[in-house]
Amino acid sequence: MKILLHVCCGPCTAYPLKLMRQEGLEVEGFFFNPNIHPYREFSRRLEALEDLSRLMNFPVEYERQYGLRDFLRKVVFHEESRCGLCYSMRLEATVQKAVEKGVDAFSTTLLYSRYQNHALIKVQAEKLAEKYGIPFYYRDFREGWQEGIDLSKEMELYRQPYCGCIYSEQERYDKAFRKKK
Repeated sequence: MKILLHVCCGPCTAYPLKLMRQEGLEVEGFFFNPNIHPYREFSRRLEALEDLSRLMNFPVEYERQYGLRDFLRKVVFHEESRCGLCYSMRLEATVQKAVEKGVDAFSTTLLYSRYQNHALIKVQAEKLAEKYGIPFYYRDFREGWQEGIDLSKEMELYRQPYCGCIYSEQERYDKAFRKKK
């Protein structure tokens, strides 16, 4: 079975890719992440994924356009529901690419993260699967959280300290903001 895997970054790809290959799946990546801020962070994540791609012989198609303006147009004034809006943007682009490529299913490395809302990702992806007529491959990759960290360290990949968006960056580093929350 051929799967198009939405990839958010290199470190979050290592474990899911290894596991899917062990299961006999043919996996190709798609990097589409208009949420990442600032631009230098976007570039570092692209480079880390390129490194992983080379080291693991993983074909990836990259959307290199910095899409922050589009992301912000969707989430401004909807900050409390921003993650769902962000998932929707990335998953819809992925399912459209999957249909275009004629693969058997699509999935996402967002399912590797302990910090993402798996239930919401699954609901949104299943709706898109029905809308576009292509299956969503759901797998809870969190079981390999530490193994993925270890793999990314072995490959010396850049490991980011926050989800990617300007809001998650503030939540990560702004102590006063975290106290209020």
